[in-house]
Amino acid sequence: MEVLILSNKNYKYLTFTLFTAAILWFLMFVIKPFNFWIEMSGSILLLILMAYFSNRNIFFFGKIKGRYILIGVISAIALYGIFYTGNIISGYLFSFKDAQILSVYSNKSNTNLSLIGLLLFFIIGPGEELYWRGFIQNTLGKQFGENKGYLFSVLLYTAVHIVTGNFMLIIAALVCGLFWGWLYKKEKSLIPVIISHAIWDLTIFVLFPLM
Repeated sequence: MEVLILSNKNYKYLTFTLFTAAILWFLMFVIKPFNFWIEMSGSILLLILMAYFSNRNIFFFGKIKGRYILIGVISAIALYGIFYTGNIISGYLFSFKDAQILSVYSNKSNTNLSLIGLLLFFIIGPGEELYWRGFIQNTLGKQFGENKGYLFSVLLYTAVHIVTGNFMLIIAALVCGLFWGWLYKKEKSLIPVIISHAIWDLTIFVLFPLM
């Protein structure tokens, strides 16, 4: 009975953090009350803090292996290639593609690119993995099993982006959720996933944007 109560409390708390994430994403992408990158960084830090209250081991990564670094770099390059190809193909499928992608990239206006790069690489990319994979996928995996936890976390990651009303962003979230969720499930470590996400963020938004 005690295990069931604990599980139920964890489930309710996880749901609360997801509603918080949805509200924060709506504010960032739709309302836009202030600088997008500062708000994104603050939102991620808040979600990490909330996750920490539920799981104090969220910052325990284990030993950093050279293999993890290599996998992180290679997977980031591979994911960029997927998005580069997808950007070309989607141009033939969706007439609204350019406008929706540009609406995301427009958030870079009036913000120093160096600052954006630093926030992406050190806070936003790693922070998203700590919350979405380290907390959400890990918690659901313990509750429902590794494979179901992976699939549920992908659906939730995608669902949170629905509030943005941006179809291309929702598809991007689905692809990223599947990719990084699978990598986390396979490697059983956040290290390669964090490296992959940080490098991909920096590349696609700052170094080699798609538009």
